[in-house]
Amino acid sequence: MTKETKMSPVTGETRAALGEVLAAFEAFKQANDQRLGEIEAKASADILLDEKVARIDAALTDQKSALDRLLLGEARPGLSGTNGSAESAAWSRYMRRGDLAGLAEAKSLSAGSNSDGGYVVPAETEARIDRLLIEASPIRAIASVRQTSAPVFRKPVSRGGAASGWVTETAARPETGAPSLDLLDFPCTELYAMPAATQQLLDDAMVDVDQWLAEEVRDVFAVQESAAFVSGDGSDKPKGFLSYTKALDGTESWGEIGYVPTGTDGAFDAGDPADALIDLIYAPKTGYRAAGRFVMNRRTVSAVRRFKDADGNYLWQPSLSEGGSSTLLGYPVTEAEDMPDIGSDSFSIAFGDFAKGYLVLDRQGVEVLRDPYSAKPYVLFYTTKRVGGGVQDFAAIKLLKFGVS
Repeated sequence: MTKETKMSPVTGETRAALGEVLAAFEAFKQANDQRLGEIEAKASADILLDEKVARIDAALTDQKSALDRLLLGEARPGLSGTNGSAESAAWSRYMRRGDLAGLAEAKSLSAGSNSDGGYVVPAETEARIDRLLIEASPIRAIASVRQTSAPVFRKPVSRGGAASGWVTETAARPETGAPSLDLLDFPCTELYAMPAATQQLLDDAMVDVDQWLAEEVRDVFAVQESAAFVSGDGSDKPKGFLSYTKALDGTESWGEIGYVPTGTDGAFDAGDPADALIDLIYAPKTGYRAAGRFVMNRRTVSAVRRFKDADGNYLWQPSLSEGGSSTLLGYPVTEAEDMPDIGSDSFSIAFGDFAKGYLVLDRQGVEVLRDPYSAKPYVLFYTTKRVGGGVQDFAAIKLLKFGVS
């Protein structure tokens, strides 16, 4: 029996959710326009109107999140049929009953015993976990993801490039200078989860234990790695892009990330708040802007959702198609809850090509140790995955600093 992968069609529920998002945004625009009109006429807005705008804004955020969840669910491949390999059958017996005999027979495959006493999951199970992590981890979804078998991935990068020049057909070719290379280290550190199951659940033949395990560890892994990819200090965890040394754009050195200030401490400029966003867009070089996107948390999205251009058009726009992203000034927006709120000298918005700028490393092999003794009558599954991460191209990501300089 072979495994068949299918993609679910877009459902009526998703279309209805998209319609609700668009309707909510229209209501938000009308209420916010009325609020702005009162501010211009009276120098202040009615408190009830402010509360109405805030309620609609919160509802719009909730509806957009619900739409995103529906779209992720529909994008998830469905599985029909079963995998009849000896490896898969042995793994199922181990998960359900703790039978090690099958794994011992199949140890030449990927489901073998390791030196720490766990067992490496089959490739299909690891792929399920990785796929679910991409759905749940916002930075992983937009970064470059690479697998490695080494505990430390070392990547040589050029800091300047070799010298070059123009010559005629018969002119001598002078020797070019050697490029300046640097070696970036990305260590893979251990991330763990310990989901629990009852033996009754494991004995149920209709339960897909691989899918259960993948879904149980997804949220735990996603929460931990998402925080690390943004602000991890690199000690026993990936190094987040906000943890690198920052310098004013145009003055940064190799290994530093450039930033653009808003000019106002802890806020956007009151007169022209969008100017800082435009400056941020044009901080990276042209080659990075083509695939550029904003990264911020939902409270910052709520703030920029109110901004308009000179013609009165809102800078934030919801997606008009199923599966699309909301946009800000024409660039997609990724919501990452681990980005800091707007505050004094905070770096609350990032922009750039994260596929070029940030690298996520997955060390091959997710390991599971079955423990039926520590929490009777529950069976614990101590699951570990080794993950690394860090900035690989410092010019690809720029930050917006909510400060004077």
